[in-house]
Amino acid sequence: MIEASTFKGQKVALFGLGGSGLATARSLMAGGADLIAWDDNPAQVEAAGSAGITVGDLRDIDWTDLGALVLAPGVPLTHPKPHWSADLANMNGVEIIGDVEIFVRERRALAPDCPFIAITGTNGKSTTTALIAHLIASSGRNAQLGGNIGTAVLTLDPPSNDRFYVVECSSYQIDLAPSLDPSAGLLLNLTPDHLDRHGSMQHYAEVKTRLVRQSDVAVVGVDDDWCEEIAERLAAEGKRVEPISQSKRLPNGYFADGSRIFRADDGTASEVANLEGIPTLRGQHNAQNAAAAIAACKTVGLSDEEIRTGLASFPGLKHRMQPVGRRGRVVFVNDSKATNAEAAAPALQSFEPIYWIAGGLPKEGGIASLEPYFPRIAKAYLIGEAAAEFAASIGERAPFEISGTLDRAVANAARDAADDGSEMPAVLLSPACASFDQYRNFEMRGDAFVSLVSGLDDMEMLVETPGKGENDG
Repeated sequence: MIEASTFKGQKVALFGLGGSGLATARSLMAGGADLIAWDDNPAQVEAAGSAGITVGDLRDIDWTDLGALVLAPGVPLTHPKPHWSADLANMNGVEIIGDVEIFVRERRALAPDCPFIAITGTNGKSTTTALIAHLIASSGRNAQLGGNIGTAVLTLDPPSNDRFYVVECSSYQIDLAPSLDPSAGLLLNLTPDHLDRHGSMQHYAEVKTRLVRQSDVAVVGVDDDWCEEIAERLAAEGKRVEPISQSKRLPNGYFADGSRIFRADDGTASEVANLEGIPTLRGQHNAQNAAAAIAACKTVGLSDEEIRTGLASFPGLKHRMQPVGRRGRVVFVNDSKATNAEAAAPALQSFEPIYWIAGGLPKEGGIASLEPYFPRIAKAYLIGEAAAEFAASIGERAPFEISGTLDRAVANAARDAADDGSEMPAVLLSPACASFDQYRNFEMRGDAFVSLVSGLDDMEMLVETPGKGENDG
């Protein structure tokens, strides 16, 4: 754990006692802050109090001598309207920050030169974050992986010069980290998202830009208009910018040509890696992720050979286009994290022929946007509440059955794929739906898929099978 020593002796208020909020409270108390914490959920307040955290309603405290209000990332800062705790802080001139800002201040105090890579973007940031951490760790260096990827940043080991920090940052976290200054800041792409929280696409883009503007090196994807304009603006300001692209041959920066990744300098390009044969990095979207990871890792000192070796052994991000088993020529892929059509598209682009398991709790728009990929589908196996709706969308464009449940879908898809004479047919769980009609979350749905695949005859598992009982719910 990182003890927040930079707040020693200061009175600090904290709102939000979920997972990262609890970790932040423990960090502040361990560092010697005079902390008082609160949440709108009485059960979380009670649990925090039982864990030894000082709790009290922030509406009843004296705000005049507070050093900071620390907000959990999910608490509204500006839109659709500020949370009442943010209103109180603003009225009393109290700084509002989050856990990433505390990490940044501890790094400055303890090891300001230690490598720090921060990653953001609308899509692909978790895979890119995991890939960077894997490349660093496989090179024999100490990789500290945290942030929005699921490990609270203040639970990592304290900053020191031999530790490499790889931190995924949501727009919420960036909004609460005014001092964010990574060695390499990555902005992968921008599409409309979280606009209820940020008010407009313009403001969303401005928040994301903060991460790269204050970095030593700005690694920016230039395949969408928003990011291309940001890269041009930063370069005009004198910032060192490394552009990346999955679709453009760049005169400078990193770009993909199929599975090959090139580094260009003044129009001269040289190959730095080839993703051919790496199942966890299939698809053009992963070419962009890999290009960004390579650019970041070169910035913090990894060699080309270390990077190529690490790419070949990348296990993939759990529940995201994750090959989990193989039976003969058939590969079984867990893409349970694809909870809407946009998220399912990369997997449908990356495999053919596909025995597609889809459905669950439908989202607005259904799967109409996936129609261009229907010719790649050998057969669809539809489950959950969306089954009938998805069947109507597919119509006569591809064979389908309404399987209803995941166990029936896996069994039938495995049976049918076994008779496919193609080079590498894929049984793909990419639901394009939320899980809540049948599973508590997409992780449990993905674990259930892995368990069902492991129970098939003659299966070579590529991942560890979840323990018994993990899939209930």
